[in-house]
Amino acid sequence: AEHLGVAHAIAVSSGTAALHLAFLGAGIGPGDEVIVPAMTFVATANAVRYCGGPPVFADICGEKDFGIDPESVARSITPRTKAVCAVHYAGYAASVEALAALCAEHGLALIEDAAHSPDATPVGSARKLGAWGQSGAFSFFSNKVLSCGEGGLLATDDEVIAEAARRRRSHALTTGTWDRHRGHALGYDVVDLGFNYRIDEMRAALLQARLGGLEEDIASRRRLVRRYRERLATVAGIDTPYSDAQVEFSAGYIMPTTIADAGTRDTLRRILIEDYEVQTSLLYPSIADFTEYRRFDIPELPRTDHVARTQMTLPLFPHMTDEEQDWVLESLEKGVSAAVAAG
Repeated sequence: AEHLGVAHAIAVSSGTAALHLAFLGAGIGPGDEVIVPAMTFVATANAVRYCGGPPVFADICGEKDFGIDPESVARSITPRTKAVCAVHYAGYAASVEALAALCAEHGLALIEDAAHSPDATPVGSARKLGAWGQSGAFSFFSNKVLSCGEGGLLATDDEVIAEAARRRRSHALTTGTWDRHRGHALGYDVVDLGFNYRIDEMRAALLQARLGGLEEDIASRRRLVRRYRERLATVAGIDTPYSDAQVEFSAGYIMPTTIADAGTRDTLRRILIEDYEVQTSLLYPSIADFTEYRRFDIPELPRTDHVARTQMTLPLFPHMTDEEQDWVLESLEKGVSAAVAAG
């Protein structure tokens, strides 16, 4: 809480659990709409459905910014809309200032999916992401910037939301075993519908130990991202979203790129893994393309669809050496040429 500059930080079992509790804290129930981007992990939309509300998908800003577009959000608002969820993709700030103003105008809750961004801010701001909305949800999954294998956190300044999250993360019991061990109570009551969303002591201890090195890890990530961007500027057919200025305020979670010729992306990925042992990822397919979500009434999302077909992430981790990064870049240059030649 001190690191983020919020009043309350409630540790839970996963980032998905944090999102679920955040939406419950916003009062989302059956029929209540929450506007979310389709360019995100499916948990962002699933957590809305756990509350009984339908997710409503908005488009992203474009090839240079994979964050949810405030104008698309504004067009998606209906009388049933109750909240907007901003995803800080790759550790870069979504348009939180514009989204916060839009939510205030319409009386909506702003929820931040900050799974990628545990130390990032908007450009020129000292206010951490996850502290701009009613609640922010963080993930400590094994591939995240601050990781412990599995875990999450809900950040909020709202006392009522914080108390409800603390209660609901442990089956809404009025006391826990530790309270009873210390003699605070002989028994307990159940006062709400709760969940098994506690984080365990070992993961909590690991996170406490790792938190002190978070800024150093992110500084290493930013250096590698700058190096990637400088070298990729000369590789034909590969583009990078966001700007050099934004890198300095980001968490550097992943190294996203877009491929100019969408038809060569999958061929390029196969060449990279099979010929050079360089693993790439797709973050993310559009949620609108998943079988489970095709039955939803999803509007046209041209920018999301385009980026979903062309994006590809490159290896990035804080202890990556320059030699390892050079291997990725050299393999990519050769792979692009081979993929184009293969048609």
